[in-house]
Amino acid sequence: MIISVALPLISSPPSKADPDAFAFNRLLGRGINLGAALEAPSEGAWGVTLKADYFQAIEDAGFNSVRIPIRWSAHALPDPPYTIDPAFFERVDWAIDQALSRNLAVVINVHHYEEMDNDPVKQAPRLATLWRQIADRYRDRPQALFFELLNEPSEQLTDERWERIFPDLLQAIRDSNPFRMVIIGAYWNSLDHLPRLVLPQDDRRLIATFHYYTPLRFTHQGASWVANSEGWRGTKWDKDQEGNILRGDFEKAASWGRQNERPIYLGEFGTIDQAEMESRASWTRAVVREAEKSGFSWSYWEFCASFGAYDPVAKAWRRPLLGALLDK
Repeated sequence: MIISVALPLISSPPSKADPDAFAFNRLLGRGINLGAALEAPSEGAWGVTLKADYFQAIEDAGFNSVRIPIRWSAHALPDPPYTIDPAFFERVDWAIDQALSRNLAVVINVHHYEEMDNDPVKQAPRLATLWRQIADRYRDRPQALFFELLNEPSEQLTDERWERIFPDLLQAIRDSNPFRMVIIGAYWNSLDHLPRLVLPQDDRRLIATFHYYTPLRFTHQGASWVANSEGWRGTKWDKDQEGNILRGDFEKAASWGRQNERPIYLGEFGTIDQAEMESRASWTRAVVREAEKSGFSWSYWEFCASFGAYDPVAKAWRRPLLGALLDK
């Protein structure tokens, strides 16, 4: 089981003798996504605006980390030099500092870059330049700040294209952050595509990631963005019948990690609020148990929107979900 540990807020790059990627992955430990905020077209457009109180609630509950999805592409020039809006950078600065000041590790990513998924060849130089700006700005931040290259590469950004593109993104980071921990996933961050992810052998400060929402008919029932999901309403999770699928899936990921000597970060998993709470809590507890048994760090999707473990109106955790996540 992953336990809470104090994070070393290192202000300068570590030496090669410092803890490896597995140790840093343990620092991510038990996390939660601050979704629907900075990943929206504009913050607040999807009903969530980040508040200092949210970071405090996460720390007080006992989480180790936060993952902050960010739609950088909506806040940067579409043409060279692809400059990121300074005001938006300052907002991200604030979010990072809110986490680090509370001894929470923090993952920032590139989220909802739809243009990249639809036209990866054209957009790849822009994404590399965005990462160069991000990496340079945060080069002196503690090593408790992690970078995640791209959330769920999809559509035209196939496994083969992603394999050709992501080394350039990684180099854009390594030029200013040679020892920063970087998180990388495969197509759709899918477990099934993880075997196709080939990471550079000479870079050992990498963490592989996947997302887990199986069975989709349960976790996404009634989701407005999923076709035919209205017909899934009322689906419950059967621990006895479906638990073996979960265990088998996580063993596949763990086996890949062992074979490739890479740590694994379960960057997203969660259930929509349309699902019945008892089943939500049962599924969440089972996922967490299997993740920790497998040695994965994890981050629940998400804090306070449609999958939320926290009720922003009542300003309180949804106890069944919090208990499932943190054994409370």
